Amino acid sequence: MADEADNCNGQPVELERIGLRIGAIFIILVASLIGALTPVLLARQTKMHVPKFTFFVCKYVGTGVIIATAWMHLLDPAVTQLGDPCVAQNWPSMGGYPWALCIALMTIMVMFFVELMASRGDDDDAHSHVTGSDSDTDPTNEVLALKKPPKDNNKGPQSQPCPHTDDIESGRGTSIPGPPDDVSYPPGGEDHLAHRHEHKEGDSHHGLGGQMTAIFILEFGVVFHSVFIGLTLGTTGLDELVILLVVLVFHQMFEGLGLGSRLAVAPWPKDKEWLPFALAFGFALSTPIGIAAGIGTKPTNAATQKLVNGIFDSISAGILMYTGLVELLAHEFMFNPHMRRAPLKIQLFAFGCVAIGVTVMALLAKWA
Repeated sequence: MADEADNCNGQPVELERIGLRIGAIFIILVASLIGALTPVLLARQTKMHVPKFTFFVCKYVGTGVIIATAWMHLLDPAVTQLGDPCVAQNWPSMGGYPWALCIALMTIMVMFFVELMASRGDDDDAHSHVTGSDSDTDPTNEVLALKKPPKDNNKGPQSQPCPHTDDIESGRGTSIPGPPDDVSYPPGGEDHLAHRHEHKEGDSHHGLGGQMTAIFILEFGVVFHSVFIGLTLGTTGLDELVILLVVLVFHQMFEGLGLGSRLAVAPWPKDKEWLPFALAFGFALSTPIGIAAGIGTKPTNAATQKLVNGIFDSISAGILMYTGLVELLAHEFMFNPHMRRAPLKIQLFAFGCVAIGVTVMALLAKWA
């Protein structure tokens, strides 16, 4: 029993090759900045023509990266850490129950509740702009309106114009609105990050508050777990240090690409155009801060470290699961009318980009 207790208490990490560990702070900082800032800078520069197709690819590859990160790089390590015998020995209540899955599940429910409450504010604002009166928002009126026959019985649902057609088309017939060369949202259309409903005529709001909420949730999720990635690198043993550093360079670059592509195409208000740069820098700094903290703290209690890492990995996994599957995947493919009306080859290509992102991050999980 004494030997088992000694193994669970762990030993101070021998920080050999301290120069490489300090250098890792700057290496990962540069890699993260390249991934997160490149899409934002390319979207805002005017001297060099960047095909919109580039942002289309980056956006959907980034979606796959974020989804795979949640499952392969966060949830699986959390299950291992919280199921460790040393954790159960020090905290008996942690043994015999899948706490990692429970924490991730509760996080998903909290994220849904937060967005549900945010959507109420969005819908109230939209109704106040569109209706201008309380009677129009009465649920009874809405039910009665659904029962009314259409004004023109010769027109079926398929003949109705695409949302926003009257406002944006400007005489272009029945084509889907949007610049003809904009393939970022196929085949020309709008980003539907965090849109909770199809746009109605006269809805100039477009769920901007919801989109911003979703972006900040995504930012919080990736920053949250990036700090703990840095802590792991800062305290890892010498045998795994080089391999882990190489893998995390690619990990942070790809994850930064996924975040940066979303920041680049989001409809930022004029007075908030500096925010994507600030969020990109925040992501880039998160892992270096974790590395520096890991070098400085030199943890000695292995069980405590596993418990803390497992809890925060579970929370991060829940955040990125909800963001990746609901905000990114479902809203981009299922709730985006432009994607639903896009040619099959566009839909398949977008799905292929997601699959590439998933595959790359799933392979990296073999080493980190």
